[in-house]
Amino acid sequence: MDRLELQTVFETILKSENVYFQPPVSTSMKYPAIRYELKNIGGKRANNHRYTNETVYQVILIDKNPESQFVQSLLELPYCKFDRAYKAENLNHFSFIITI
Repeated sequence: MDRLELQTVFETILKSENVYFQPPVSTSMKYPAIRYELKNIGGKRANNHRYTNETVYQVILIDKNPESQFVQSLLELPYCKFDRAYKAENLNHFSFIITI
């Protein structure tokens, strides 16, 4: 899976286009929304060769609802794990780490 396919998966989960990849601060978001950014690029190496590639994204679901219906859908994605939850600017933020 590449980043554009991941974008499509997020849009399908939200049933909207409120999905933002590394948005600038000036971007006005509509909620519920998913904001995601590149966190790490890595992979496994042996014998001076790279055998696997891994791209890691930090994904933040932002919703007015503290019991967002989208949390479970994100957790069902392969290689997705819950990181933490917090509240900011009167919105609920659910942070995930996804490796593709």
